[in-house]
Amino acid sequence: MKTLIIIPAYNEALNIEKTVNDVKKNTNYDYIVINDCSKDNTKEVCEKNNFNVLSLPINYGLTSGIQVGMKYAYKNDYDIAIQFDGDGQHQAKYLKSLVEEIENGNCEIAIGSRFVNKKKPFSLRMFGSMIISICIKLTTGKKIKDTSSGMRAYNKQAIEELAKNHSLTPEPDTLVYMMKKGMKVKEVQVEMSEREFGESYLTLFKSAEYMLNVVFSILFIRSMTKKEKKGGK
Repeated sequence: MKTLIIIPAYNEALNIEKTVNDVKKNTNYDYIVINDCSKDNTKEVCEKNNFNVLSLPINYGLTSGIQVGMKYAYKNDYDIAIQFDGDGQHQAKYLKSLVEEIENGNCEIAIGSRFVNKKKPFSLRMFGSMIISICIKLTTGKKIKDTSSGMRAYNKQAIEELAKNHSLTPEPDTLVYMMKKGMKVKEVQVEMSEREFGESYLTLFKSAEYMLNVVFSILFIRSMTKKEKKGGK
């Protein structure tokens, strides 16, 4: 199947070269870097290395960056699109396993999960992930163990939804929407590395705000999505 890796990048000049080279070394899939108007020289690093990069004119944020990538995938008739972080934490060697789940018809969305057969460590961030997981279970009946994973593969149907529905974000509440639409989600065990350079935008305060926003969206917005059977209207 024709597969595209979407790599959103904001101020990842110190990480993006390693990330793209990992993708090129360990997969034969197409890729595109969505440079979200980085303030550092992410754009210059990509251009110097002749990476396939699309630079946005202003900083739109992660959601818009992923939507631009999905529109690119939809317009260019890709069968599978993979969200893959530009900070070097994801490992491209696991992407084939996600793609195979979709190719074999096991699911419409495959998540690279750290906790399929490994216990989730206790921390404030993991506590928030547990709360989100409970909310997803309550609204869909499906347990998602790694709700915060940004390594996700989407089939053609999901790509179209993400490209056309601007209310959808690359967050856990969208998984609820997709499952309500009859799409099957499967988690695949992966390992993730620690970020080498830069810092996550999620501070303690922002993490708490993020959790509350996602929980609200799951319980009071996405839960209202009309449930459909697979292939239904």
